[in-house]
Amino acid sequence: MENLKITTLTPEYDLALAEIIRDNLKKHALDIPGTVYFDDNLNHLSDFYLADARERFYYILLDEKDRLVGGVGLAKFEFREDCAELQKIYLSDEVKGRGISYKLMSFIEDKARELGYKRMYLETHNNLPVAIHLYEKCGYKEIEKPKEVVHATMNRFFLKELYLE
Repeated sequence: MENLKITTLTPEYDLALAEIIRDNLKKHALDIPGTVYFDDNLNHLSDFYLADARERFYYILLDEKDRLVGGVGLAKFEFREDCAELQKIYLSDEVKGRGISYKLMSFIEDKARELGYKRMYLETHNNLPVAIHLYEKCGYKEIEKPKEVVHATMNRFFLKELYLE
């Protein structure tokens, strides 16, 4: 990924990651209650992802100066068998438009397969047409909102079968 490296999220990158996420949500009018924008834990995501290193992972993307420019995560999705949830794929504006999001998707799907997951679930919103395009191009199929999902701000739901090759 052209001078970019992927590594595990650590506490020193928490605030930079929170800033990228909030910036992206605000630009798409999703700086509203019910989104991660107002999540009290957003400034400390490493606490969540490092608390259970068997079922939750978050990877950050660093540039050649070790500045955080994006990230992607996954966690076990309790409501479907052998299913992981794609979580918080975000990039800073400076690296958008270079195909990096496709590489991050491939990376996190490979990690899910490694862990034995057979499918990947994700939630998004109509306000994120570029993300929806990415998911569809990567083979995700839109599904109805799972009845177990109680938060209502996200309004689009997708699933992909992760076939082991």
